Amino acid sequence: MAEFSIIDLYFKRTSKTDVSLGIGDDSAVITPPTSQQLVICADTLVAGRHFPVDTSAHAIGWKSVAVNLSDLAAMGAKPHSILLALSLPTIDHDWLAGFSQGLFDCCDQFGVSLIGGDTTQSTQLTISVTALGWIEHGQAVTRAGAQVGDYICVSGQIGDAAFGLQHLGHALQKRLDYPTPRCLLGQQLKTVASSMIDISDGLAQDLGHILKASDVGAKLFLDQIPIDKSLKLLDKQQAWHYVLAGGDDYELCFTISPQNFEKLSRQQLDVPITIIGEITQQTGLLFEYMGEIHPLHVHGYQHFA
Repeated sequence: MAEFSIIDLYFKRTSKTDVSLGIGDDSAVITPPTSQQLVICADTLVAGRHFPVDTSAHAIGWKSVAVNLSDLAAMGAKPHSILLALSLPTIDHDWLAGFSQGLFDCCDQFGVSLIGGDTTQSTQLTISVTALGWIEHGQAVTRAGAQVGDYICVSGQIGDAAFGLQHLGHALQKRLDYPTPRCLLGQQLKTVASSMIDISDGLAQDLGHILKASDVGAKLFLDQIPIDKSLKLLDKQQAWHYVLAGGDDYELCFTISPQNFEKLSRQQLDVPITIIGEITQQTGLLFEYMGEIHPLHVHGYQHFA
């Protein structure tokens, strides 16, 4: 089957009205909204590296979109569309049907269109998605705005996906296979959060990116981090490894002043948020458990390990 037949059969759909030209030409054409900035991100997933090789095609399609929408959410942007670059070892129609359905299920849930991309043959299954979103001029939330005295907060639960990866078949595997990008929350945070990042490589490592960019330190309250009941049954060191270094949560970690947190708490949010620490003047990341400093050495996901 030719490349364009695959595209027509599995990936061609009617685009949004503000997409002047979608799939079927050399490039897509979008009409930008007035007074908005374009926010762009890209992620690549490799079979056996970013997901187990026996992961369902539907889950791979969903996750390929979700991890990119999570990056947009971390900037406070409203997702708009994606581009897909798909490298396939073989043409497997059952797999393509499941993958495209998972991809479009995620797109549909978050109001996103597939507007272009590329397909080719490769020795290894590789999926690269570029996501585009919009945000009001000057309102993008970066990693560099954390201030001393800010709260450190997270959405949802942390450590679920890492636990699910090590316990395939457990209910928490769904959090690994079907992460939920916090798109609405990200947009609600754009006017109140001082810095933000999505948790993809482990809470400690990703929070560390905020600390470095903002030139501040932090104290993390280990006993305040929201975790699933399955992790609470584990040895504390093992649970902390999943929570701090596991990654693949795709929850939002953000800093916010106490005053703005009060404003946020009066809004209706679609996911729980929890204060898990505070920004400090002293650089570095300290861990506190039950009121006492607890030394830990953790490393997040390494892409070239």
